[in-house]
Amino acid sequence: MQYTIDLTATSSAPPEVLFAHVAVAEAWPVWSGLPGRARRIRPGVGTGDGVGAVRQMGPAREEAVLYEPPTRYAYRMLAGLPVDDYRADVTFRARPEGGTAVRWQACFTRRIPGTGALMKAVLTRLLSRAAEGLARHAEHCPPSCPARRPR
Repeated sequence: MQYTIDLTATSSAPPEVLFAHVAVAEAWPVWSGLPGRARRIRPGVGTGDGVGAVRQMGPAREEAVLYEPPTRYAYRMLAGLPVDDYRADVTFRARPEGGTAVRWQACFTRRIPGTGALMKAVLTRLLSRAAEGLARHAEHCPPSCPARRPR
């Protein structure tokens, strides 16, 4: 059975700023609420953060599968979560009144029988906190943030 998560957040920051924070692995600990260190362990196409880039985030390892700055970024989980076939698509849409609408959609299948609903609840909470953290951080991103470094 496939489980889906669909979350939204809004930010006064422009899409380019939000996109950079999602694409740059080293920026995730700053805004996501996830503990530990994050780093790119294999470069992808173009900037290094593009399609094919692999990121290590604590025990999780992810691969970028879509890189369309500044509007769309997607990744799939290679290892580190007790679920299968995890993929997340994050879209950034400029709002007519200013700022950005962020949509974070994820899907997965359960690995262990009976754990699908629990994993959906856990991942919904983590991704909701991450989406809101991204939106708020991008509004007041300090110069020292890894997402601001030239790529």
